[in-house]
Amino acid sequence: MTSSKDRIILGIDPGTNIMGYGVIHEKGKTVEMIGYGIIDMRKMDGHFNKLKHIYERTLQLIDGFNPDEMAIEAPFQGKNVQSMLKLGRAQGAAISAGLTRTIPIFEYAPRKIKLAITGTGTASKEQVAGMLLKLLKLEKIPKQLDATDGLAAALCHYYQRDKLKSDSNCKSWSDYAKQKKLIEPKTRKKRKLP
Repeated sequence: MTSSKDRIILGIDPGTNIMGYGVIHEKGKTVEMIGYGIIDMRKMDGHFNKLKHIYERTLQLIDGFNPDEMAIEAPFQGKNVQSMLKLGRAQGAAISAGLTRTIPIFEYAPRKIKLAITGTGTASKEQVAGMLLKLLKLEKIPKQLDATDGLAAALCHYYQRDKLKSDSNCKSWSDYAKQKKLIEPKTRKKRKLP
């Protein structure tokens, strides 16, 4: 028998021009949206100024909504290395804010978030937003879909609650592999290092 949960989850979709966020409140077996939006940095000069702004605004979100946990989207593997590096720095600034307030942080790949919300890991931003409209009974889809991406990260984390509990019962990789019915990788011949 599980006890009823009451927690607030802050979801972050990091970006150096637009950062999306969403906040949900889990009450027992129900969940409701309590806020979402974007932090627009398109008119700001300097990458490091943007990182400082991300850190400060994330702290403000944390202090305003008082979340119990934070879910953040991982940088996606793109072809442009510079863009990926900047995105990773933006994610790091938001994570640093969460760590400053000692909030547990959970990272999810974009594909996992899409899969959790729509049932397919290749869904478009519009499809994710459309499902959130139905699932969380939003009045309308926002113009900036980064906001719904932040909300999707939070809801993805909400859907992981049972998985996170069960994983904590594992005492070793062997336990985890048995519980998840994973196939052990084939053993490879060891190479000699130079």
